[in-house]
Amino acid sequence: MKIAYISSYPPRECGIATFNHNLLRAIGHDKIAVSDDSYVVAMNDAEGLDEYEYPKEVKYIIRQENQKDYIRAADYINTSLADACILEHEFGIYGGESGVYILPLIARLKKPLITIFHTILKDPNYMQLTIIREIAKHSSRIVVMSHRAVGFLTSIYGIPFSKIQLIEHGVPDLEAKTQNPVKQSLAFKNKRVLFTFGLISRNKGLETVIEALPAIVAQHPDVMYVILGTTHPGVVKNSGEEYRDSLKRLAKKLNVEANLTFINKFVSEEELFDYLTAAEMYITPYLNEAQITSGTLSYAVGSGSAVISTPYWHAQELLAENRGRLFDFRDSEGLAVVVNELLADEEKLNSLKANAYEYGLHLRWPNTGQVFIDVLEEAVSKYLSEMEKAGKQIIDPDMMPAFNLAHIKRLTDDTGIVQHAKYGIPNLKEGYCLDDNSRALILGILAYQQNKSKVALELLPIYLSFIQYMQREDGNFRNFLSFKREYLDEVGSEDSFGRTVWALGYLISNAPNNSYREFARDLFLKSASHFKDLSHLRGIANTIIGLAKYLEAHPYDGNMREHMDLLVAPLKASYKTNKTREWHWFEEKMTYDNGILPLALFCHYEVSKDPESLHIGLESMEFLSQKTLNDGYLNPVGNDGWLFRESSEMALYDQQAIETMAMVLMYFKAYEITNELTYIKQMYLCYQWFLGENSLRLPLYDHETKGCGDGLQPHGVNRNQGAESTLAYWISHLMVLQALESEYEYIQSGDLLSIQKEADNPLI
Repeated sequence: MKIAYISSYPPRECGIATFNHNLLRAIGHDKIAVSDDSYVVAMNDAEGLDEYEYPKEVKYIIRQENQKDYIRAADYINTSLADACILEHEFGIYGGESGVYILPLIARLKKPLITIFHTILKDPNYMQLTIIREIAKHSSRIVVMSHRAVGFLTSIYGIPFSKIQLIEHGVPDLEAKTQNPVKQSLAFKNKRVLFTFGLISRNKGLETVIEALPAIVAQHPDVMYVILGTTHPGVVKNSGEEYRDSLKRLAKKLNVEANLTFINKFVSEEELFDYLTAAEMYITPYLNEAQITSGTLSYAVGSGSAVISTPYWHAQELLAENRGRLFDFRDSEGLAVVVNELLADEEKLNSLKANAYEYGLHLRWPNTGQVFIDVLEEAVSKYLSEMEKAGKQIIDPDMMPAFNLAHIKRLTDDTGIVQHAKYGIPNLKEGYCLDDNSRALILGILAYQQNKSKVALELLPIYLSFIQYMQREDGNFRNFLSFKREYLDEVGSEDSFGRTVWALGYLISNAPNNSYREFARDLFLKSASHFKDLSHLRGIANTIIGLAKYLEAHPYDGNMREHMDLLVAPLKASYKTNKTREWHWFEEKMTYDNGILPLALFCHYEVSKDPESLHIGLESMEFLSQKTLNDGYLNPVGNDGWLFRESSEMALYDQQAIETMAMVLMYFKAYEITNELTYIKQMYLCYQWFLGENSLRLPLYDHETKGCGDGLQPHGVNRNQGAESTLAYWISHLMVLQALESEYEYIQSGDLLSIQKEADNPLI
């Protein structure tokens, strides 16, 4: 088995780097199970690729803040002979906000992934919570190093217990030397040494030990407190050696400067083990409990040190059963009492050391490495099984959130659905718009059809009433309404007009009762006089879709058929005018809501059986697919620049939810017309954009609020959850469920050979 390790790596001075180096050696110790050709993808904390002189096992380097490096690394791993990947995760070693750049890498991996979480926060912010959940989703197995970490992952992050493996932090497989050279060094010779090691920064609480020294030295003047380690690189960059210097000043003020020694270097494991076994006690004086894993603490226990620590999470577990002693945070007096007690009682001191040594035997890297090998073999087997299952099923309903109208209901009052939200809270200052209430009407109809949702049925008259309130006497519609119910425009856009006609047509065709149908028909017919005046393609396309729905209920209405044929003409003409050999689109640029244009032609074909509408619809849909689905996930045209015929550069952001909804609806209609399962696959792929299958690998759907973020931006999700995006998500969700029923019926039809052929095709 060949393994790709994604992590920082020596000679970078970093605890994660050291851990990964040790893990690679421990797993590689079993030559039968693991290949010598395993390799490391190393994380650089600088822009240059030659910042460190890496050993030969480092085959690829990622510059922390270079997004493209992550994508290239995924391609490198996928084309290598690696059987599995191990990801060392710590927020700070990956680029972007909270290390978000790692998500596109792992989402592209075509290998089973085992992730080791070194930090699990008790109170994560939204981005941190999302990143951990996304990493877990893509991981075959999650490894943590403490029982509390398991509890956090299940209760706070919602990760299934069955996916989590507890493997305690490994420690060096070394024994104390009979002739320890450290004992003859100036700081140790004829001294009783209290010892701390690791990268130095303020959160380590070293001042607590120094403040305890006067009381300790008063009883044991031969005590020396040795601090081994360099200052954290981030601290040096921002404030130099200010913290180290402040500790020296504190020692001088307390008259214990002769009892304090700094050894300012990063040592090898063998040297570290010599220091640990030469010291009387090891002290970790961290300032708060939020430390889920401590490599330094594990090393101290593994070396058989007498450990004294503040009661942070990992210390509470590892030092239980008399394997160490605890003192309160910032309690220098309590620390002095414990140290003096142990220095005065050799039997108690040796008991702590013996208990720690005995427990540390099972933590040694050869034992830990074998546990990891077992986890890797299980993960590879599980991954292959899931891949086989995935090849037989297009839509996985277990991956979809449960349908829930909570946020839609939150945004809706007795007037209509509020246009915007601040995070998940309605922003009443922005008022209402016709666009959103028309979409809400469609969602309500879908929800009642599929789920018999009582909530949806209660909301329907609110949205329908809003549309009636916004219709002018001449049949046209206003679009914007203030929270005070004051009109903010005289005539709305053609887009909002078309979307309203669509919603009314949909209700006429699918009304839950005659009253709603007749009411909607009155509004629809009143607006019809304006169909001939439409000139903008998306307003035309939306209106065509509404007409198609109307004609489902009234197939013999020749007047409406004529309206539809007249509206299709400029859509076709625009396509023919702008189409070139390389550009199969309706305009000289791709802008927004693009899927609506082919969808309108499909709807026209359903009614008229016009082969030209079908041909242009399919051809333009294929072109749109080439531009937005080529990477194996949906990359919709971004609103920040769009895509022009003369340019090969497509704007990647700001990606909008309505664009995705249009793609979902377009592909489902293409499936209904052609009965080709490929379009169901593409539809589901587009829907997954909401759940994290996108360029940043971040979900826009919020499982807590049941809303949807307002867009995908260069550095994350727009956290505001307005009506447009949330409606787009839930309409897409219900259409996918409808497609799932179609897929099931397809299977039940007995056309298994066709299904297998379709399943064998890769996703586009």
